Amino acid sequence: MKSFKYILTAAIFLSAVAATTGVSAKSKMVPRIYMFGFSASFTDSIVYFTNVQAVDSAWVESKGNYLLGRDNYSYQLKNYFTDMQNMPNRTCVVVFSEKKKEVEEKLMKMKRKYTVKAKTPFEVRYITDSDFKFKAVDMTPYKEEE
Repeated sequence: MKSFKYILTAAIFLSAVAATTGVSAKSKMVPRIYMFGFSASFTDSIVYFTNVQAVDSAWVESKGNYLLGRDNYSYQLKNYFTDMQNMPNRTCVVVFSEKKKEVEEKLMKMKRKYTVKAKTPFEVRYITDSDFKFKAVDMTPYKEEE
């Protein structure tokens, strides 16, 4: 009987979480965001950073400041490594902010983590804007309903 109560409680909790984090999140288009990309691999000690780049017309969740299409931006970087650099097994992430200074601080903090603060420093390489540039992802179908 106790296990039934735990299962029922867990089911109620999960359904409540699913109801609050559904796909119908309200979002807004932001005229410009700033982002950088980071790429690492479990098979080598080389990490890559892009420069901070401005991306026009990005979509951000109104509540929680979550970048919609974040996976699309990271796949843009992953596709660059797969197609242009012949490195298909890299893990790519993007970090963004609406304020350039904020994202620059995040970039510096992350760079320090992989150079100064690492027990064995990683080799850090940079991807120039002429080699790779993020493109805006159209999230119009997910715009905030009026």
